[in-house]
Amino acid sequence: MSVDWQMSDVPVQRLFGLAAEFDSAEAVLEAALAVHREGFRRVDAFTPFPVEGLSEAIGFEKTGVPMIVGIGGLIGAVGGYFMLWYANAISYPWNIGGRPPHSWPAFIPITFELGVLCASLSALVGMFMLNGLPMPYHPMFNLPSFSLASRDKFFLVIEAADVQFELEQARTFLQGLKPVAVMEVPK
Repeated sequence: MSVDWQMSDVPVQRLFGLAAEFDSAEAVLEAALAVHREGFRRVDAFTPFPVEGLSEAIGFEKTGVPMIVGIGGLIGAVGGYFMLWYANAISYPWNIGGRPPHSWPAFIPITFELGVLCASLSALVGMFMLNGLPMPYHPMFNLPSFSLASRDKFFLVIEAADVQFELEQARTFLQGLKPVAVMEVPK
């Protein structure tokens, strides 16, 4: 018993998007520029190696990670300094070597170290949160040829969540970019 089933029978709500497969980095870069010019903003690219200019071509914007790292570092440094000041000047003021209880030069190394520690931890947590990680599953894994994205193929995906996405128009547009194949990606 064989089942004749086509992805186009799947409603658009069950569709993640359309993927175009390319053979070269130059082709996917040109296609990404054309897709962005056409007005699509929910676009992603998958390549076996970094392609210079591809992130700008698909409209990648700056993230909030630097701000998160800066705030985390500042909180760590202020918290470290406050901890030392409170312990030495308020909680247990002890005369060591004739120094005053609030001896700020002695607090600098710990303040710096806690600032670096909190900045690095906030970078890790912020990067995970902003990237939506951990993500053990991605709809692109449904494509049989997607395993080639880590070897020698280049993929460009227009997500169905894009405001300009209309299945047949997007398919016609992607086929006009001369890819190896255009495939529907189910959710």
